[in-house]
Amino acid sequence: MTSTDRDLLAARFDADRGHLRAVAYRMLGSLSEAEDAVQEAWFKLNRSDTGDVRNLSGWLTTVVGRVCLDMLRARAARREDPLEYHVPDPVVREEGVADPEREALLADSVGLALLVVLETLAPAERLAFVLHDLFAVSFDEIAHIVDRSPAATRQLASRARRRVQGAAPAPAPDLARQREVVDAFLAASQAGDFQGLLTVLDPDVVLRADGGTLLKAASKLVHGAEAVTAQALTFAKFRHAARPVVVNGAAGLISLTHGHPVGLMAFTITDDRIVQIDILADPERLTALGVNA
Repeated sequence: MTSTDRDLLAARFDADRGHLRAVAYRMLGSLSEAEDAVQEAWFKLNRSDTGDVRNLSGWLTTVVGRVCLDMLRARAARREDPLEYHVPDPVVREEGVADPEREALLADSVGLALLVVLETLAPAERLAFVLHDLFAVSFDEIAHIVDRSPAATRQLASRARRRVQGAAPAPAPDLARQREVVDAFLAASQAGDFQGLLTVLDPDVVLRADGGTLLKAASKLVHGAEAVTAQALTFAKFRHAARPVVVNGAAGLISLTHGHPVGLMAFTITDDRIVQIDILADPERLTALGVNA
């Protein structure tokens, strides 16, 4: 391959990089692992003869899918921590500040609630659902990745779809209205107004807190409005220096101490009620968000 050919190939890959990152992020729920998967796709492209490939974008998408599938299987084999306490990597931007790169990553508004459900799927189910339902890859192409028939692959996606539809609440589309609900939640929390909290919480609200390996004691899973309200002290760190941010396209809050993030809250709001709260308190992952005072 000549240097000119290599430059053309690199330019072609860069044109698809944003799409490939979006695929990998939905597959893995991890920004750093998504970058690793895209980089691995670049290595495979350099080692492959793609002269006969008519649709390079499609070829790269399936390569990233296969890399992510291997990563998910390896993760499942070594994971010991309970999945219910894990909050996937959030995509955070300042409210009112445009961030084209992050917005492209969430072009179809994949919320944390969806990513949490995807974490519970078997690797092959997650692959089939993400590639087919979110990126319109055919079952024939996906079948080659999971080494199953197209019919069996369709069943994988169908099972995953039922899980997602039953467990991932659809967020309200109006960000301004979401912010009003979050502000009401924060005001009630600051005032110790339990009744006010119950007013904005869905009766079946779920709170998921992820403290990471350093703060395992902070990790918890809480169901129901009364139980979440009883955890009001969990919100204490957000009573001061809480700043509004947008988390995966939805209203959120980040708490800063001495300019460094110490907690992130993401809200899923449906019909003016909070149906899910995801709290990330893992110091290492919070630092990686790049949000500072």
